[in-house]
Amino acid sequence: MTDERVLMEREPESGIARITINNAQRRNSYDPSMRDQLAAYLDELATDDDIKVVLLRGAGGYFSSGADMRNAYGWYGEGTDRTSHRNGDGNATGGAGSTAGNGDGKATRRRRPSQRRRLAVDRQTFAFYHEFLGYPKATIAQVEGLALGGGFEIALMADIAVVGQNARLGMPATRFLGPALGSLHLFFHRLGPVLAKRMLLTGDLLTGTELAERGIFTETVPDTDVPTRAEWWARKVSRMPADGIVIAKEAFRLVEQLQGYQGEEVLSYLFHAY
Repeated sequence: MTDERVLMEREPESGIARITINNAQRRNSYDPSMRDQLAAYLDELATDDDIKVVLLRGAGGYFSSGADMRNAYGWYGEGTDRTSHRNGDGNATGGAGSTAGNGDGKATRRRRPSQRRRLAVDRQTFAFYHEFLGYPKATIAQVEGLALGGGFEIALMADIAVVGQNARLGMPATRFLGPALGSLHLFFHRLGPVLAKRMLLTGDLLTGTELAERGIFTETVPDTDVPTRAEWWARKVSRMPADGIVIAKEAFRLVEQLQGYQGEEVLSYLFHAY
C-alpha cells in the first residue's frame, strides 16, 4: 500500500520522473512512512532505463520542512517501562522520563530509547541520505518556501538545485537537539566550515538570496520562477546520454569519498544518535 503523501509520476518520453512530497498542511515534513515511500520510489526509478532525471519538489509552495519533529524520540519507537520506587513521603522517585500511575500504587517511568536502538535506527535513516547522495540518476531539487532539516540536506545533496530568493533554509532543530545533527560531512563540504558552524551552532535560517553568492546551489531565482527553471534544468540534463550520467555520478561520488569524506558518513549517524 502506497503512502499518498508522496507522489511519483514518470515521463518516459522525456526521461524525467517527478516525485512530490504531498504533505502541505505540515509544510511537507515527513515521518518514517513517508521517507520509506520516497526511498521505494527512488529505488524503483534507479532501475528504470527510461528515466535519466528525477525532479524532487513539494506541494503547496514548500519544498520540505524536514523530519516531523512533533515527537523526536518517536522515530526510535517506544522506550521500555520501568517501575519507580516510593520514598518515605509517598512520592515516586526515579530517573528522567514521563511518570504515570499504574494502578497498584506505584508510578511507571518511560525510559528514552536505548543507545543501541538509536544507533540501529539512525544507521537505517542515514542509509537513505547516503544512497541519495550517490544516486545513479541526475537529481534536481525544486526548492520553494522552506528547506529545513532533512529537506535542507536533500537540497544540498541534489545534483542541481533551483532555490527561490525568499526560500528559508537551515537546521532549526539544532536549537533543541544540539549542533551534532545530520550529515556533518555534507555541511562542511557543501557549505564550508565557517557557514556550517554558524548554521549548526545557532539554528539560523538563511534565505536563498543570502546564500546565492556562495555558490552552494545551482541557481537562485525569483520565487515564482522556481518551478519553470527546475523543469528547464531537468529537460536540459535529460538530453545527456543515460550511461554517461551514471558513470559521471559514480566518478563524482568516488572523488568525494577519497578527497573529503573518508569515514565521515559513519561518524554522521554516530554523532546524531549520541
